[in-house]
Amino acid sequence: MNITTVYFVFPGNLSTPTGGYHYDRRLIHELRQMGLGVETIALSNQFPFPDEQALEDAREALAAVPDGSVVIIDGLAFGTLDQLAEAEAQRLHIIALCHHPLALESGLDPAQQQRFHESEQRALRAARAVLVTSEHTRQILIDQFAMPPDKVIVAQPGTDPTPFAPCIGSPLRLLTVASLTRRKAHDVLIDALAPLANLPWQARFVGGKGFDPDWSEALQQQVNRLQLQDRIQFVGAVDDLEAEFQNADLFVLPSRYEGYGMVFAEALAAGLPVIAARAGAVPDVVPESSGLLVPPDDTAALTEALRSLLTRGDLRRQLQAGARTAAANLPTWADTAGRVARLAEAIHQ
Repeated sequence: MNITTVYFVFPGNLSTPTGGYHYDRRLIHELRQMGLGVETIALSNQFPFPDEQALEDAREALAAVPDGSVVIIDGLAFGTLDQLAEAEAQRLHIIALCHHPLALESGLDPAQQQRFHESEQRALRAARAVLVTSEHTRQILIDQFAMPPDKVIVAQPGTDPTPFAPCIGSPLRLLTVASLTRRKAHDVLIDALAPLANLPWQARFVGGKGFDPDWSEALQQQVNRLQLQDRIQFVGAVDDLEAEFQNADLFVLPSRYEGYGMVFAEALAAGLPVIAARAGAVPDVVPESSGLLVPPDDTAALTEALRSLLTRGDLRRQLQAGARTAAANLPTWADTAGRVARLAEAIHQ
């Protein structure tokens, strides 16, 4: 490999407990394990809503990168750096890393969605190549952002091998792992669980509360209003999720959209049956043999899927076996880094 160093640019704190940052951390680690130097550059944590100072700091940071360098820029910032991307497009070899388009985040008004779509489209066009985490996201960029197909490369997140969960909880333990944001649809899950209060179950909602504090508080009030505070526990962010997966009996997360959904792959790796919404790339990650998928925002359908797995041991065991089979086909993080390293080398030529 001729290339010796790549620059990896991201907004905020690399240790932030989200799937996107986890992808970034592991990719950086695996590239270094392969012998490739990775220089990290942290931008303002205001992205994707930067002020002028944040944009100026980003300009200074990229200006310090040597001419001809390969620079991977996380999409949480890159989607709003269209002018900077265009200005640096000839001097630097820019690879955009798009976990999912900014305009598809929940809670945006139409004007914000349009602004994000336009700025991200301009930024992506200025990149030499675009890394995405799923074939689903690749197709969105081709169809909705007019990206040339040969410019968009899929590097699926890897998954670490892990022991299979025994799934012998009594009562059954439901696990949800996701930051408390609107896109993850915890509100739908809480409403779907309310009619099942007569059944034996406990639920753990693992995920950071600081991304949207008002929403996090609204979810807690929703739980209190439905008198589920003894059944649903908000755990907060957890550094090591292995114990959470090992102690669970099934995994449930009805996200309104996922660009990939690493946490679903992690649940499959632990051999857990999955309940999710048929949204974004989730059907590509969770095969029908491993889980039950319902329409997004369909509380009644989610209730019935939960009821089925809570009351039918035969179905749980069937999907548990399917999850264990699916686990064998999940890519490793070394596979992910290999694809990115080959792309960096090709861009560098």
